[in-house]
Amino acid sequence: MKKLVGNILIVGLIFLVACEENEQVIDTDKPNIIIIYTDDMGIGDLSCYNGGWVTTPNIDRLASEGLKFNNYYTASPVCSPSRAALTTGMFPTELGINTYLSHRKMNAECEQFDFLDTKSPSMARVLKGVGYKTSHIGKWHMGGGRDVDDAPSITEYGFDEYVTTYEGPDPDPLITGSDWIWSEKDSIKRWERTGYFVDKTLDFLSRNKNAPCFVNFWPDDMHDPWIPSEEFYGKNKTWTSKENFILVLKEYDRQIGRLLDGIEELGITDNTLIIFTSDNGPAPSYDQIRTNSKRGVKNSLYEGGIRMPFIVKWPKRIIAGETDNESVICAIDLLPSLVKITGAELPKEVHFAGEDMSSSLLGVSTQKREKDLMWDFGRNQYFNSPKNKHNRSPHLAIRREGWKLLVNSDSTKVTLYDINKDPNETTNVASKNPELVVELSNKVIKWFNEKKKVRVNKPIKG
Repeated sequence: MKKLVGNILIVGLIFLVACEENEQVIDTDKPNIIIIYTDDMGIGDLSCYNGGWVTTPNIDRLASEGLKFNNYYTASPVCSPSRAALTTGMFPTELGINTYLSHRKMNAECEQFDFLDTKSPSMARVLKGVGYKTSHIGKWHMGGGRDVDDAPSITEYGFDEYVTTYEGPDPDPLITGSDWIWSEKDSIKRWERTGYFVDKTLDFLSRNKNAPCFVNFWPDDMHDPWIPSEEFYGKNKTWTSKENFILVLKEYDRQIGRLLDGIEELGITDNTLIIFTSDNGPAPSYDQIRTNSKRGVKNSLYEGGIRMPFIVKWPKRIIAGETDNESVICAIDLLPSLVKITGAELPKEVHFAGEDMSSSLLGVSTQKREKDLMWDFGRNQYFNSPKNKHNRSPHLAIRREGWKLLVNSDSTKVTLYDINKDPNETTNVASKNPELVVELSNKVIKWFNEKKKVRVNKPIKG
């Protein structure tokens, strides 16, 4: 008996030493995390949210196997600031990323920096601190592209690997055959791109099964132009049509199904946390059908521009098939929430705009926000705005519980909506709630004036 015990101890010691030397201890408590960040997808684009004008069976499957939210907000109605907010847990205005990152001249006109500061908090960097392998696959758009040739590498934000598009540093040449978002010269064609990203994601997961993985899966083909196949190359007038959109959405949904099936084949479904959402509202909206009739579109602070589909699946922890109609969650909450879930730590010196909403994300209980949500978009004439004037919002907004107020920083165009009763923002109730209007207006204007980070513009050549 003593000899048997001794042998067991020796085998155990050998195992521990081997694990320490190879650093291949599998952490079964930390889930793999995949954030599917769809480009320009409206809340009405999914059949698990809409009345059936389009069908998305694979994304619906994700919802039926997970938890769906009806009060999730992106942090900006356009791509770059929404992505920066999700990455950092901070309001994009406080980062100096105000609209989509473009040429240096336009960036200066919109009072923004050319790329996200690498000193900002980073979800990937925080998760690496607790053993995650990290990969960014897809659109970046937080620096690089056009004439911005000094943007930091994606690895400087905590990613071990990356594959990115034109709107990022060091784009993949297979999907960047020209100096633009897409080209007929691309080796991986426009309609093949999400499939390529799925393959890259599954490959990364298969090579790193010895550690928890974090993947930014950020496809860009739901952003126009919509090119369903080669036959549409010369049909420019169809590139923003509803017909093309539906064909592209159908393929996108199929590829999400491939991703889910691939995760299943790898045997990691049970402990993989998948978050599915969109960076901002749609454009065009096809008479608001893509926003479920909500007012606003991309580049608008009305609900159609910022209220997004949001699904979370984690079979090990989340009960399937439920819906949260109460918790109000924002992209800025994802970093502190994932920190809580994984046991990571937030940087001590940063004042985060987001808060831990992990109880809601895991379906444990609905949560009441402690912090107000605030937005800033369109502060001057250089910002893009919706074609329909009805969808053009003031440039500041704040939501507190069921109230949402919009106002300009000069105190003009004040509107107040009871969002729970009036989600389509049809009735301005500001005159009936004067004290609340003053309180919310003062707060969001003060926040904008005190917290906004503005670049000191330098002369732009050319």
